[in-house]
Amino acid sequence: MNSGASDPVLIGLDWGTSSLRAFLIDAEGRIREQLASSDGIMQVPGRDFDAVFRVLVGPWLERRPLPVLMSGMITSRNGWVETPYVGLPLTAAELARSLASHTTKDGFKVHFVTGVMTQGPSGPDVMRGEETQIIGALAQGSRDGLFVMPGTHSKWVTVRTGQIEDYATYMTGEVFAALKEHTILGTLVEPGPFDAKGFDLGVKVGLQTGCHLLHDLFKVRTLPLMEQMPKTSVAEYLSGLLIGAEVAAATEGRDPAQTAITIVGGNDLTNRYERALKQAGLSSTRAPEDIVVKGHLMIAQSAGLVRP
Repeated sequence: MNSGASDPVLIGLDWGTSSLRAFLIDAEGRIREQLASSDGIMQVPGRDFDAVFRVLVGPWLERRPLPVLMSGMITSRNGWVETPYVGLPLTAAELARSLASHTTKDGFKVHFVTGVMTQGPSGPDVMRGEETQIIGALAQGSRDGLFVMPGTHSKWVTVRTGQIEDYATYMTGEVFAALKEHTILGTLVEPGPFDAKGFDLGVKVGLQTGCHLLHDLFKVRTLPLMEQMPKTSVAEYLSGLLIGAEVAAATEGRDPAQTAITIVGGNDLTNRYERALKQAGLSSTRAPEDIVVKGHLMIAQSAGLVRP
């Protein structure tokens, strides 16, 4: 490897609701340095994003001025600069053409990856940040198919012919937290280690529940109430029930043999989705970690901020 290829050419920021990650990226898409902060957009005092940026990234820019590209909820209404949404289908080139530029108080020019919107039968759906990860996954050789991105608001992204064609958001994580912490369903929950049996049972019911989900949710209370389930299994059962219902809805009508599913993520929640997909008869692979970095580089190259 020559030294020029290993020099950083881009600063990428993945700035979400609860956290912030910054990367020094070289011409091959490798991470030369990285920093992490808990200063997600909802944790920034007085919405002073300039100050957070200065503290975290300022030393890099003072050492060597580089183009800066940001993705994530930093471009939302609650973020630094609200950017418009672009439609589908979508590639790195479309995202590059839609970049929004901004000059910080210290005079540094930064670029924001805009959000994405699609209009479905029941209304609009939006995402910010996930599109950059998908572009990164495609840059690393992921093939067409479904990409599932577990989280508070899980995304199921359809990719065909190398472009983002459609997606759908499921509020599974947020609904799980709300039901567990703020409804009668959580009153019989007792903490404990991961309970595979409870989770798998929940997935089994969730895969079959369909329009009966609101009815089946009440079993989260009655099963432990009638001592048909240990209280330490209740949270896992609820998690499996919701994830199973999500998997069933997101893959409805698809031939398992013809559906390539890629899971984006690397935490415990990712393991749960992998387990639920397997129970549904669907095989899956995992995207490499930090694909957002590859996405930042691809978009920056398409925009002419970095030489290909």
